[in-house]
Amino acid sequence: MLEDFKNFIAKGNVMDMAIGVVMASAFTAIVNSLVDDIIMPFIGLIMGDTDFTNIVLNIAGAEIGIGNFIQAVVTFLIIAIVLFFVIRSVAAFKNKFDKAEEVEEDDKPSAEELLAEIRDELRKNRLNQN
Repeated sequence: MLEDFKNFIAKGNVMDMAIGVVMASAFTAIVNSLVDDIIMPFIGLIMGDTDFTNIVLNIAGAEIGIGNFIQAVVTFLIIAIVLFFVIRSVAAFKNKFDKAEEVEEDDKPSAEELLAEIRDELRKNRLNQN
């Protein structure tokens, strides 16, 4: 059983997942800082306040704190927009890099073209020797 556990842990998928979780938590800190420290102050300038947590509805003597929900929705939407642009930028960068590699590969002659050039050079050398 211990050997099975070692094999399970040593598989690439588990290690990839673990690395993904660590990277995601680090990326979460970056996105949260971007939202809280950079984007939300600009929204605060436009709207006057970015903290919705104090919004409360009084219905029949019961206080319903919808402010936390509104705050979570606004934060989610901002994070979704930021991630959309980050993913879009990464995809554009990757496409640009892939296209550059394709161009480099297209510039290289194929094996058949190289062999044909070698054949032609050998023929030319034989004719020049005769």
